[in-house]
Amino acid sequence: MLLHVDKLNVFYGGVQALRDVSFTVGSGEIVSLIGANGAGKSTTLRAISGVVRPASGSIVHNGKPIAGLAPHRIVRLGIAHVPEGRGVFADMTVRENLEMGAYTRESRTEVEESFGRVFALFPRLSERASQIAGTLSGGEQQMLAIGRAVVQRPDLLLLDEPSMGLSPVLVDEIFRMIAEINRAGATILLVEQNASMALSVASRAYVLETGEIVLSGEATGLRENPKVREAYLGEEAGRRT
Repeated sequence: MLLHVDKLNVFYGGVQALRDVSFTVGSGEIVSLIGANGAGKSTTLRAISGVVRPASGSIVHNGKPIAGLAPHRIVRLGIAHVPEGRGVFADMTVRENLEMGAYTRESRTEVEESFGRVFALFPRLSERASQIAGTLSGGEQQMLAIGRAVVQRPDLLLLDEPSMGLSPVLVDEIFRMIAEINRAGATILLVEQNASMALSVASRAYVLETGEIVLSGEATGLRENPKVREAYLGEEAGRRT
């Protein structure tokens, strides 16, 4: 098992954001976390990547406990986090942003190979390599944020709301690229409010409500679960037979 989270509890001041959250991610999988705003999805990713410190519980990656480690140490262990809101360096060029993602890599040859891979996945980034990132469209900035993480060659990629603010056409394109990154060898833990897209690309999924996991299973099975259909796939999906 690549990632094992067990009884994770996280507080923001006196407010408990996660309550005994437990789940696994196997090597090569895409696993989705779905739920409403405020359910604890982003907090879960932040705890894994070290941005927030758990109050209790364990996070084990590749057999090594990582709960409470500093983010830079977690990055070096092979975990890359694409945060909600993209987080690109707006005043730097596309290529400079990608170079920031490569700071842990020691071989310049391997870095250039990774750049080539990113540009093959996202040709628009190649066309705009010298463009200031802040002038890119929202979809292009999302491609850049994902590309910056891919340059790290992570074994676990954490994606937080990659479809946020994008047009349906761009959402489809981003999710095609997520599937391609997975086929190329990266395990992916995906947080996504667009439950339909999240379940379409994942092998397994967990449903979070108010900081607790209330449902889990194969993604195809959850798509047919009446509660999931009504709450997260829309009323029309819930009525469909």
